[in-house]
Amino acid sequence: MDKQTSTLQSAIRLGTHGEDYGSWMSKPVFYMMGGFAAAALILAALSFAVFHVTALGIIFIIALIALLAFIGWMIWIRGQYAFGGGGMMDKAHQAILSNLDYDGNGTLLEVGCGSGPLTIRAALTWPQTKVVGVDYWGAMWDYSKALCEKNAASEGVASQCSFQKGDANKLDFADETFDAVISNYVYHNIMGADKQDLLLESLRVLKKGGVFAINDCMKPKMYGDMEAFARKLRGMGYQDVRLINTSELVFGSESRANMMMLGNSRMLVGRK
Repeated sequence: MDKQTSTLQSAIRLGTHGEDYGSWMSKPVFYMMGGFAAAALILAALSFAVFHVTALGIIFIIALIALLAFIGWMIWIRGQYAFGGGGMMDKAHQAILSNLDYDGNGTLLEVGCGSGPLTIRAALTWPQTKVVGVDYWGAMWDYSKALCEKNAASEGVASQCSFQKGDANKLDFADETFDAVISNYVYHNIMGADKQDLLLESLRVLKKGGVFAINDCMKPKMYGDMEAFARKLRGMGYQDVRLINTSELVFGSESRANMMMLGNSRMLVGRK
């Protein structure tokens, strides 16, 4: 870990000018679960009052209680993630940039920028760097290019940052375009994609000598053997390749990471 960069990270305070960075627990998920809870309540009422089927009504009441408990758990997680709340999003971003062996000169790509906080933090960390944020901006999250640009302008780094729609399966950049590549909890959300192929696609656009720090929920059933993948990269000529346990670094323990739906959090770092 770069101590100088780490010290700088702790001094940066995002979201203090009214920026909207949202949360990893998105509002549409709450709307969906709230809809299920409302449906369970209505069906329970109909079962008792109209159909007079007590057993069915009890089943819907149990379902309602379970849904309300799940919503309560999601509210807790959302608060833990949020800027100005538990700050886990911010802590993860600090960990990524503190473990990126980057000199701050050149161009940096974030794959899956969401609402822009990590892209913006990178720009604030390295004022000489041009930072590009790419995201698909799916409907599940309340994020957009316009929101990213608004946040960057509010934080005073609009001239350093650019944002564009893109697909992590096939990045719209030539080989060896960037001096650094970062990503945070993105690839596990991309259904049907081979996660190691996604990693290789992100590394494709990295210049020779460029550095990377890619953090995700790297469960073996999704990612396969990541230690073997790290060895594969070393065999391809990559240097200083290692996996960092961010379940402990960011959340404090594997069990707490699991409680927040991000168990097996690992960060792949190194140099091309």
